[in-house]
Amino acid sequence: MGTRPLLNRRLAGMGTTIFAEMSALATATGSINLGQGFPDTDGPEEVREAAVRALREGHGNQYPPGPGIPEMRQAIAEHQQRFYGLSYDPDAEVLVTAGATEAIAAALLALLEPGDEVIAFEPFYDSYAACIAMAGAVRVPLTLRVPTFRPDLDELRSLITPRTRLLLINTPHNPTGTVLTTDELRGIAELAVEHDLLVITDEVYEHLVFGAAHHPIAALPGMRDRTVTISSAGKTFSFTGWKVGWVTASPALVSAVRTAKQYLTYVSAGPFQYAVAEALRLPDAYFDTLRADLRRKRDLLVDGLTAAGFQAFTPEGTYFVTTDITSLGEKDGVEFCRALPERCGVVAIPNAVFYDDADAGRSLIRFTFCKKDEVLREAVARLQRL
Repeated sequence: MGTRPLLNRRLAGMGTTIFAEMSALATATGSINLGQGFPDTDGPEEVREAAVRALREGHGNQYPPGPGIPEMRQAIAEHQQRFYGLSYDPDAEVLVTAGATEAIAAALLALLEPGDEVIAFEPFYDSYAACIAMAGAVRVPLTLRVPTFRPDLDELRSLITPRTRLLLINTPHNPTGTVLTTDELRGIAELAVEHDLLVITDEVYEHLVFGAAHHPIAALPGMRDRTVTISSAGKTFSFTGWKVGWVTASPALVSAVRTAKQYLTYVSAGPFQYAVAEALRLPDAYFDTLRADLRRKRDLLVDGLTAAGFQAFTPEGTYFVTTDITSLGEKDGVEFCRALPERCGVVAIPNAVFYDDADAGRSLIRFTFCKKDEVLREAVARLQRL
């Protein structure tokens, strides 16, 4: 095989994800896993039963249509109209994917060419870096800095070059919990229009907001035809293992993304698409209760982390809390997180893995609060031993 490395050099340094490593550590040590963001309870019973019904009735057990089943695409279009007043043609402007992860990969692979630059918020979700690399493009970080984690639009303007192809936006933002304001979105939109840039916006936490409101950038002037909006069912309905995501965009953009997507999974999650179509039509009370429940869990964890000596930054959205360990006399989040299971039986994620500039996130670590109350209380009690 010669001396050439087996792994494509574009993916050098992108081995096993930190999520897999820390979840394996949680299992090995019997620790409470507040690292990887998955709930420890399933979502609505009626949605689960809808999946069982689809399986039994033979709906989706064979290849579904490439763009997604019609019922699912119609439900997505209705959801965008219901919550945001955005009108999409379910036949030409909606695409169902294997979770938001595939939607992100397909969009980046479809829209980028080698040498293109992508400006993304740093810290960024790890698949962004990998997918940009696989496309042969260059990621350009716009760092969200402590303690507010707000984007500096003047800095964003300074990062745009003739090679900039698109902006990759994530709001509500993982891991910081920042929810972009209408003024911030308007400023980003104006730059996108001025420089004729595409925008990919990851909105998987759209319904997990606390006080702040989520606003899609696609609704702003000049943005509908240059924006690929991505979301998924996993976070909103607590069925992360189903991997049902979607894209809404103009026909030309959806066609481009679908061209790449069909060579990734082709199709996926047939029966689950029928169930998610029903989930998207749940009454407002479901979404209101979800937010209220998670807000209470957020406050439980933030208060507990603060009492344990962490500097906790209260998130406006998502189900993650970023903390600074400097107040505990610690400096290195990676070392801290690897030692934490043995020290007190809790697993967290070091934020440094989400940064190109590791120093910017070196002392920051992330906890998730999408767990049962008793699990959060026990985790807090263990962390207070520190």
